[in-house]
Amino acid sequence: MRLDDILAFSVLNLLISFLIAFPIITLLYRFGIVRQIDVDFSTLIEKRKLKVGTPIMGGLIIIIAVALTNLAFNWNGSTKIPLLVFLISAALGAFDDVLNIYGKERRVKTLDRIWKLIKVHRNKLTRIKYFLLLPWYAYKRLFFILGSNPGKGIQAHEKVIIQLVAGVLLGWWVYFRTGWDMPGQLDFFQLGTLDIGYLIIPFAALVVVAMANAVNLSDGMDGLAAGLLFPAFGALFVIAFHQEVMLKLVSREGIDMIPMTLLSVSVMASLISYLYFNIPPARFQMGDVGSLALGTLFAAIAFALQVPMLLPIIGFPFVAEIGASLIQGLARRVIGRRVFKMAPLHHHFELLGWSEEKVTMRFWLAGIVCAMFGLFVYFV
Repeated sequence: MRLDDILAFSVLNLLISFLIAFPIITLLYRFGIVRQIDVDFSTLIEKRKLKVGTPIMGGLIIIIAVALTNLAFNWNGSTKIPLLVFLISAALGAFDDVLNIYGKERRVKTLDRIWKLIKVHRNKLTRIKYFLLLPWYAYKRLFFILGSNPGKGIQAHEKVIIQLVAGVLLGWWVYFRTGWDMPGQLDFFQLGTLDIGYLIIPFAALVVVAMANAVNLSDGMDGLAAGLLFPAFGALFVIAFHQEVMLKLVSREGIDMIPMTLLSVSVMASLISYLYFNIPPARFQMGDVGSLALGTLFAAIAFALQVPMLLPIIGFPFVAEIGASLIQGLARRVIGRRVFKMAPLHHHFELLGWSEEKVTMRFWLAGIVCAMFGLFVYFV
C-alpha cells in the first residue's frame, strides 16, 4: 500500500465526518436527544450541570463516516466481521441512547423479593415461573452489585448479552475463517506464546464486553474518550502497517494492502472531526452509540492483527476506568464504603480538585504513553 492511498482514505473520512456533523447536530436538537440531568449522576459535580441539554449521540459522525468509506472501499474478508460487530455495537448504543431519553424507568427486583413471591404468591403457576426464572434474576442482580444502576435505557445485563453475541461472532471468525496456522494462539511477546485453541472464542467475547464497556465509561468528559481512542487506534495503525510491510518483504509477489491499516486510519481521521466539535465546550457528546462501537472495534482490530494481549497496555486508561468502577461498585454493595470519591476514575480526580481540562489533558498524555509502550513491547 502506498502512503498516498492511506492519506487519501484519511482525508475522505475526515471530510465526510466533518460535513455530516452539522446536520447531525441539528437533528439531535430537533428530536431532543440531549443530556438529561436525571440520567447523569456526574451532575453531583456542580460544574457538570452546565452540560445538561448538550446533544448526545455525537458518535454518529464517526460511525457513519467509518461505515460508509469502509463498506464502499474496504469491504473484504478481512474487514467484514470487524465491521459487522462494530455496527452491531453501534445499533445497541443508539437504541440505549434513545431509550435513556424516551424510555420508562425500570427497576430490578431483589432476590429476597423474588424468593418471597415464590413462597407466598397465590397463583401456583406464577410461583413456578419465578422459581424457574430465579437464575435470570440472580444474573440481573449481579450487575446491580457490581455498580450498575437501573435506568430508562437498556440495562447492563441486557447489553452484555448482545455484546457477548458480537464477541462470539468475532472469536468464531478468528478461529474458523482467518486461515491462520494457529488461530487460537495468544502472543505474549517476550514471554512466549500460549495456544488456547477453541477457548479463543469465549476469550474474544469477554474482551469485547470488557473493552466496549471500558470505553463507554471513559466517555464522561469533553474530549476524554476520543482523545484516548486516537493514540490507541494510532498504535494499531502502526502495527497493521508494519505487518503489511513485513508480508511484502516475505512475499516477492507483494500484497496490495492490509485492510486493517485503512480501517484503523479511517477511525483516526473521523476522531479528529469529532474532537473538533467535542473539545470544551462540547457541541455534542459521543453517547453509547459511539463509545460501545469504538470499544468493540478496538478489540476486533487487535484480534485481527493477532495482538489482543496488547490491549491492556495500549488501552490501559480504559482498563483503569472500568477497573475503578468495578471496585467502587463492589465496595459500596459489599462493605458499604467508597474506595474512590466517585467512579469512573476521571470523576475521582475531578473531585480531588482537578479541573475537567486538566483531567482530560493528563489522561490524554497517559494514553499516548501507553500507546508508545505498547508499540515498544510489540517491536522489541
